[in-house]
Amino acid sequence: MKLFFVLLALFLTCCLNLVFASTLSNNNAKPQSSSELSNQSLQNALAASVQITSRAIEDASSARTLGKERQGSGVVIGSDGLILTIGYLILETEQIEIKTSQQKTYPAQVVAYDQATGFGLIKSLVPLQGVEPVKLGKVNEEKIDSALWVVAAGQLAFSSPTKLIDIRSFTGYWEYHLDSAIYTSPPVTNHSGAGLFNQKGELIGIGSLFVQDVMPADQSSRLAGNMFVPVDLLEPILKHLLQDGVGPNSQRAWLGINAVERQGRIQIVRVTPESPAQLAGIVPGLWLLGLNGKPVESLATFYKQLWAIPINSGSAQLTLFDGKTIYQIPVPIVDRSTNIKKPLGI
Repeated sequence: MKLFFVLLALFLTCCLNLVFASTLSNNNAKPQSSSELSNQSLQNALAASVQITSRAIEDASSARTLGKERQGSGVVIGSDGLILTIGYLILETEQIEIKTSQQKTYPAQVVAYDQATGFGLIKSLVPLQGVEPVKLGKVNEEKIDSALWVVAAGQLAFSSPTKLIDIRSFTGYWEYHLDSAIYTSPPVTNHSGAGLFNQKGELIGIGSLFVQDVMPADQSSRLAGNMFVPVDLLEPILKHLLQDGVGPNSQRAWLGINAVERQGRIQIVRVTPESPAQLAGIVPGLWLLGLNGKPVESLATFYKQLWAIPINSGSAQLTLFDGKTIYQIPVPIVDRSTNIKKPLGI
């Protein structure tokens, strides 16, 4: 009887070992876990991110505010070496160089600058080795508080987790407005041209700015973060950018003023040298009250009214207040895209 129980125990042990081995084999045959897939997507994003170094064209007006030498990131989106970045890195620049994650450097040239979105496109002049373009995603498919990744290239290359805080409009003081922009936090400092990726490894935004508060207007709390330009804006204008070097909405009126909203009104804080506004006699400190006889209630409203004026209109009437007197000044209508300096041959 004792021998019977020993043999039974050995039989059960063998059966359990077979079951365990079968289970282990099945687990090894399963696809990668979601975390492993996410890690692979992140590696692809890092490989497609490049450092961009550019030098401003001689006498470029943008060099006064953006600098003569600029450096940031870009993301390869085309198998032909097409790279998407933020426009101010390549505005009025030449001698562009890109460096991949493999520390290989390539010369590049400007393909397009789109004032309306803020996008810039450059292209490697030599086929990129070992770099695969990323897929483009849609930010509207992401939920608020979704986990995202910011990927930047260069000596300060990094990948940093962040969170989607809000999707809303953005108005810049430099005659810039987006009806839809991406706000994330925590902030990153090396944001210029950095890629914003979802968990599937799709590019959904290009880094533009550090902002002190990314929280929605109905929230009392404040939170620092970054603003990204959604890549959703690229598809409708990509054909124009590749053909013409500018998007269809970039050919619009430009004054050359920087303005902010204060005390419920718009105040001009800077005037670009040799711009239509300066030539018309506009100076910093003036309050902007109206455009072509219509009051302006916000900076965004003013921009939209200005851009609705046809380029061939000649001039626009600005209603201004200097603290004592309200008066009107005619300002010539100038297409900003025609005043941007380009390298020879571009």
